[in-house]
Amino acid sequence: MRALDTREVKELLNKCWMTHDAMWFYHCLQECGIEKANKINRAAMRAMATIEIRRIKNALGVTQIENFEVLRSMIECALDLVTADFMGFMCSFHSEGFIHWEMPRCFAYNGMKKIGVIGQYQCGVLDRFEGWLDSLGIKYSVTPQVAGCMMHTEGRCFRDYRFYF
Repeated sequence: MRALDTREVKELLNKCWMTHDAMWFYHCLQECGIEKANKINRAAMRAMATIEIRRIKNALGVTQIENFEVLRSMIECALDLVTADFMGFMCSFHSEGFIHWEMPRCFAYNGMKKIGVIGQYQCGVLDRFEGWLDSLGIKYSVTPQVAGCMMHTEGRCFRDYRFYF
């Protein structure tokens, strides 16, 4: 048996966490139907994000987010901690106060398609990111406003976030 490097450990832990998330959604769907599963999933994602970002903020020693550079640095560290290559998204920082989020492929889309509910799925992936921002008290706007799964309707998924300090 060989030792895993840090990247391999992170990939494995994230895959296990996403499998838990997928199985939780699937069983909720079976028990409650798609409307309730969507509602519960999105609420759970936001609630988890609040706790998660507080822990990350404390671990990084961030006391206050007074400008975009501090936010950018913290988001970059947080994303590095909680994302894996298989998730298929990118977050780019284009200018002062602006982030572009892009998902040319999506693990959630693939999973919802496999279980046959992609047409009714209300995406919870970006609820995690927006839950971070909301719990940190960061003022922002997002475009486009999306209901459902943009990957399903548009063939790609993206958001533009503008921040106000």
